[in-house]
Order: sequence, then C-alpha cells, then structure tokens
Amino acid sequence: MKKYAEKFYSSKEWQDLREAYAKSKAYLCEDCLEHGIIEPGIICHHVIHITPHNITNREITLNPKNLRLLCRSCHERVHKTRPPRRYVVDEQGRVKAIGE
Repeated sequence: MKKYAEKFYSSKEWQDLREAYAKSKAYLCEDCLEHGIIEPGIICHHVIHITPHNITNREITLNPKNLRLLCRSCHERVHKTRPPRRYVVDEQGRVKAIGE
C-alpha cells in the first residue's frame, strides 16, 4: 500500500464499503466469473486507480461503480505485475490464459 493511501484504506468507511461490495458480488472474482471460472474475490480494486491527486475524491475512492472484486491473479494481471495464472478452454479445445 502506498503511504498516501494508508489512512484511506484503514478508514471504517472504506472497510465497510469494501465488505458490502464483496458481499454484493457473492465474494467471487468478477473477471473470473466472466470466463466461467469460480474463484474467490479477495481484492476490491479501484478501476480508476487511486493517486495522491484523487485520494480525497469520493466519486473515485468510495463509489461502488469504480470497484471490481478480483482474485489475486486477476488483480496482478490488471496491474501487470505478473502474467495471468487462470486458464479457460476455448470452443476449439485450446487452453488460453484469461485476458488473451
């Protein structure tokens, strides 16, 4: 976690929103579900990333429309920190990594 975001992520308001959002998604990764995979969602990701410039903008930080519940693998893929580790079989029987 970045230093400028520590206070926000430890706030009760964020923790309550994160829990309510995860519950509304049945605690499942939204990206995996789109590919027919059932995987627990563990990270409440901000689609528009939080920066030092928008950390006080509630339309970005506390807006459920700016959230996506992801598993660790999908979150890493979004941030390009690791290649995807989830796979699907396409109509021709080929194994493809999610996101290809």
